[in-house]
Amino acid sequence: MLALLRERRSIRKFQQRAVEPEKIELLTEGLLRAPTSRNLQPCQFVVVDNPQLIAELSRSKAHGTGFLQTAPLAVVIVADPARSDVWTEDSAIAAIILQLVAEDLGLKSCWGQLRLRPHNEDQSASDYVKQLLDIPAGLEVPIVIGIGYPDEEKAGHSRESLPFEKVHLNRYSP
Repeated sequence: MLALLRERRSIRKFQQRAVEPEKIELLTEGLLRAPTSRNLQPCQFVVVDNPQLIAELSRSKAHGTGFLQTAPLAVVIVADPARSDVWTEDSAIAAIILQLVAEDLGLKSCWGQLRLRPHNEDQSASDYVKQLLDIPAGLEVPIVIGIGYPDEEKAGHSRESLPFEKVHLNRYSP
């Protein structure tokens, strides 16, 4: 697992190559295996492989979702705040599990934060995606993740670049 983390980087340019159905099946299995608080499972997932819908998702907010334009696959995380008070944390866990499964399958990914972000002056990014994908009222859309084969190379972060000063033993010490 640490080897995956050492190599994982956010990729914003993808090859125009479809993700194979068997890999999509493994990605969805990973999502469904993600741990949730008290096993309340407040998340659902919309897997999008339609290029027109992905193009619309790339316009979810002014900055930070443009990378979806080249992604052959997007996964929208949908959460039910009425089901769990920690739906944001459970959504984030599902997202990182998805990204690690993608990495393990030879795919790359990038996370797009939608929660608390505007689509425009009149609508939130989450509401824009809910409208686009027919997601019912009362649910939230905190994250969209683009997945595919990379069309750019990025080396993992070196061990020397890690901020070890942020790790404290037993007590916080400035």
